Amino acid sequence: MAGQNTFTVEVLTPEGEVFNGEVIQLSTRTVTGEIGVLASHVPVLAALRPNLLRLKISDSETKRWAQSHGMLQVFANHAQVLLQEAIEPENLDQAALEEEKSDAEARLADDSLGEAAREVAERDLERVEAFLSIAQT
Repeated sequence: MAGQNTFTVEVLTPEGEVFNGEVIQLSTRTVTGEIGVLASHVPVLAALRPNLLRLKISDSETKRWAQSHGMLQVFANHAQVLLQEAIEPENLDQAALEEEKSDAEARLADDSLGEAAREVAERDLERVEAFLSIAQT
């Protein structure tokens, strides 16, 4: 499959490698908006938001993961996606996500919360809302 219209992608989490192979297109969401990466893309270094990560392997195959916060680096026809989490949509537990959402909302409602703890709760809420959206599709 390797050719002029493909490039190598690595998807890594603290637990290890999620994907390593040739793809036609990578699609995800950065802090500034949606991004699609094709072969010979210009270099990019971007922070990622929770969203659906899509890797188009071929015209008939696309792999998908619910991605948490992370980083994307594209250089020399190689993309590296570093994520806190990457979960296949069918493995998302909607009940557990609803509990996590309630917990994050409760923490945000706590007026005694310090600024750092509030930022963590906001990130947790952003992640769980994105994962719930993915689980419901």
